[in-house]
Amino acid sequence: MSVKTKTARWSYSKHQWLGLIGGISLLVWGLSGLTHIAMVLFGPQQAQFMPPAASVELEGARPIAETLAQQGIGEAVAVKTVPAAGGGVLWQVTGDPLTARRYFRPDNGSEVAGGDRAQAEFLARHYLATDRAITSAKLQTEFDADYPWVNRLLPVWKLEFSGDDGLTAYVHTETSSLAAVNNTTKNRLQSVFRALHTWEWVPPGMDWLRVVVIALMVGSLLALGLTGIAMLVTVRRKKRLPGARGWHRIAGYVLALPLIMFSASGIYHLIQSAMVPPQSNLAMGKPVNVASGKWPIEADWSLIAKERDIASVALVEGAAGQPLYRIGLAPPKGSMGRGEHDHGPAKAPAEHGMEGHDHAAMMAAQAAAKVPTTDAEIREARFAGIKPDGPAIYLEAATGKLVASGDKDLARAIARRFTGAPDSAVTGVELVTRFSHEYDFRNKRLPVWRVDYGAPISASLFVDTGAGVLVDRVADREKPERLVFSFIHKWNFLFPVGRLAQNVLVGAFAIALIGFMAVLGLRMDLVRRLRVRRDGQGREEQSGTAFIHK
Repeated sequence: MSVKTKTARWSYSKHQWLGLIGGISLLVWGLSGLTHIAMVLFGPQQAQFMPPAASVELEGARPIAETLAQQGIGEAVAVKTVPAAGGGVLWQVTGDPLTARRYFRPDNGSEVAGGDRAQAEFLARHYLATDRAITSAKLQTEFDADYPWVNRLLPVWKLEFSGDDGLTAYVHTETSSLAAVNNTTKNRLQSVFRALHTWEWVPPGMDWLRVVVIALMVGSLLALGLTGIAMLVTVRRKKRLPGARGWHRIAGYVLALPLIMFSASGIYHLIQSAMVPPQSNLAMGKPVNVASGKWPIEADWSLIAKERDIASVALVEGAAGQPLYRIGLAPPKGSMGRGEHDHGPAKAPAEHGMEGHDHAAMMAAQAAAKVPTTDAEIREARFAGIKPDGPAIYLEAATGKLVASGDKDLARAIARRFTGAPDSAVTGVELVTRFSHEYDFRNKRLPVWRVDYGAPISASLFVDTGAGVLVDRVADREKPERLVFSFIHKWNFLFPVGRLAQNVLVGAFAIALIGFMAVLGLRMDLVRRLRVRRDGQGREEQSGTAFIHK
């Protein structure tokens, strides 16, 4: 008997044996996978992509240092301006990262009562463009089934709106962002996905059993795909078989490879997740000594703001541990800056001995992107990672002097605080302006700085210099799996066609797999089992041999 015939017989017997468990597995993971695509394509969508516009005007305002001193605030994790309802800005002060933020009016330093909830409502109405009544508002400090850990951001305000659709917004006031938006339909789809695709209903103490069972079931899909390809190669047909068997074989030529891609990458992801449980690595920096910020930035505001559109002001910790004012400059109106390079300090008033290149010329040189306005454009922008961004000026909070170093040096210093590793271990520092397989859209922040470390850290840290925050940390050993899962399981190699077309194509292949491989395969398996029961095992073996040689 030739090798080809032996291979054909072996693959046929194993393909039949795997048919039942493989068909059921394909139905379970195929249908539940479609719920994720449905959430992306048809889930509730924000009406506005850009955050509320705000131009910082602090001339004649009360110095923030005096306001903080009066409130007895000597240290804070973050102090920065944020857009305010009705225009202008407020000072936002973060003490304990998991508690509500405090807000102070720049003009007189008075505190806004219930400011964090009011800010969350303002942001939710801006992003969703709704005037519906809010029926419930709760500060959420833990992840749950409706707001799982993949959303990364905590704490968030959970705002429930009136109406039969169960519209719910999760607002992260620290970043002025809409962390998530749900409705009844999306919640149901999420429940199906967690129950059937990730099996999150399994108790934590039995996670090993979840991994074993899923690995066996998804492994049967991989084995079905491989044995199916072996049959296609070794068993040639002069004409198409009638009925379900003919359609099943034809579909195999197109769908065997996608089946292998989904199942193999799924198993890899499952094993990697079991070895390194996924978690949010988001961490805010240590409190900054704001009491030492004696220089009143407000007194020189007319010089600082001259011929500049200033979008934000923040107190951050510098590379040497000193408090700095970070003056964030806005991109041109109607466009979105990419922040593609570390420009160092931008041009600042000559009275402070600050020299640099002109902000307007620099921003004109940057590539500008049209602000997304339609539903499709907003969905695409959220996943692509386009974010408003401009350069920044750094001034010493104690003296007002220009800090020669820029975001790149600060990024290195922030990473050093979270790792404790010397700068000699750093192998690279670069600005990240778009999401990728290593830094995906779930992190929600852009731009960020990527700091790569060699041994002993052997990881990449992603930091937000505007807030001194560690956004994510990815160990080198995790990167191959992230690449495989992104490009092989999620099919992100289709990115040139756009997010919408990509999801439509993946969904179409998933439906084809379910219809031609699972449904037809299970039907064929049922017919075979009924025939075996009727005719006996011996006749079934003859039928198998006849199939091979037919």
